[in-house]
Amino acid sequence: MNQYVQAPRHLHSRPARVTHSIAKALALTVGVSTLALLGACSGVSSLTKERVAQSATSVQQAQQTLGKSEQGAVELQQARDRLDAAQSALAKGQQQQAERSAAQAHLYAELAVAKSQSAEARKSANEVLESVNTLRQETERTTPTQR
Repeated sequence: MNQYVQAPRHLHSRPARVTHSIAKALALTVGVSTLALLGACSGVSSLTKERVAQSATSVQQAQQTLGKSEQGAVELQQARDRLDAAQSALAKGQQQQAERSAAQAHLYAELAVAKSQSAEARKSANEVLESVNTLRQETERTTPTQR
């Protein structure tokens, strides 16, 4: 006799075990996937939190730099709005939106500072040009009388 021949089993016993094993494996896979997905959605990385904090610092520094200057005020307000959106997204666990809004807030803050500094430089350049023109006019007035 063949030693590998097994005793006959019920016809329904093997498929039930296989079906049960497949169902367990599928449930385990779905459970692990769900936990991973929930973990990804509910948790926000410390890097995202740090980026939002850095953006808050950028907005605060821009506000201090601008002071009461009107130049860059619109961009500063946009920076504040983007920072609020980043903080809101952070509270909701929306990592990508928080990072995107934080980056935009930082860029708007930099733009506000640049516009303010550009306006100050333009004002200084105009004052220098006025001084040069005044000196030129005085030189032209005094030069003919000295001859």
